[in-house]
Amino acid sequence: MRRFLAALLVLAVVALGLFWFVTRPAPLPADALDGLTPDLAKGEQVFWAGGCAACHAAAEARGEAKLVLAGGQRFPSPFGTFVAPNISNDPAAGIGGWSALDLANAMLRGVSPRGEHYYPVFPYASYTMAALQDIVDLRAYLATLPADATPSAPHEVGFPFSIRRSLGAWKALYLDPAWVVSGELTPAEARGRYLAEALGHCGECHTPRGPFGGMERARWLAGGPVPGGKGNFPNITPAKLTWSERDIVEYLTSGFTPEFDSAGGHMALVVENTAHLPESDRAAIAAYLKRVAPVE
Repeated sequence: MRRFLAALLVLAVVALGLFWFVTRPAPLPADALDGLTPDLAKGEQVFWAGGCAACHAAAEARGEAKLVLAGGQRFPSPFGTFVAPNISNDPAAGIGGWSALDLANAMLRGVSPRGEHYYPVFPYASYTMAALQDIVDLRAYLATLPADATPSAPHEVGFPFSIRRSLGAWKALYLDPAWVVSGELTPAEARGRYLAEALGHCGECHTPRGPFGGMERARWLAGGPVPGGKGNFPNITPAKLTWSERDIVEYLTSGFTPEFDSAGGHMALVVENTAHLPESDRAAIAAYLKRVAPVE
């Protein structure tokens, strides 16, 4: 019995060590951004393409208030309710003290400046494919926005999902820095893929999720239930989205559909973002959507 208990203890220690190793945060190398200089104009475009204001501004914000990124919006899910944090330029309540590398670690690796895992409600599973130059540009632009001292509210997540270390296992399963749509693409289609799969993180809403919240990439953009809410995100693969590329561009510009309806809910915020992009980018997204594999 003693030998059995000793062997069991050794196995438990080995298993714990393996879990600790697999789930460790993996930030970028300290020199990852060396040689990159920021471009403010491009940083603003990354800001709108990435949808920062759609989640981190107040839900009722309009106009210039959209640039006050004090957080507070609530996002219910099967795992608890997540609250968007303050990412304004305030050095205490927001991210005013962050470096570009801090932002890159958050967006590409889901790791905080304190070395903790972020919950994937922050769409780093998509942002992980973003270019480092874009992160540098975005950090420079965020530094020009207003500071707000509103403290971030805590997430409302119970055990066992409150154990952040376990998110390392989630990342091992689902953090895949590879394009979903591959093969020969035109320059416009490739640009659209970057905007839709990485910065715009379209799959985060429009792709169904498995039991642990990971996107089912085999059913990319096929729609699915709204987490913790009512209704469904629509299927936007060519199997269901039969609009022309011109129709898609118009929708991403004005929010109006070919059926004379208009974008509502959170999609209205997405349109506010895409309307700030050059028309060539909206056309690129439309071209990309036509290349996505149809899923019934």
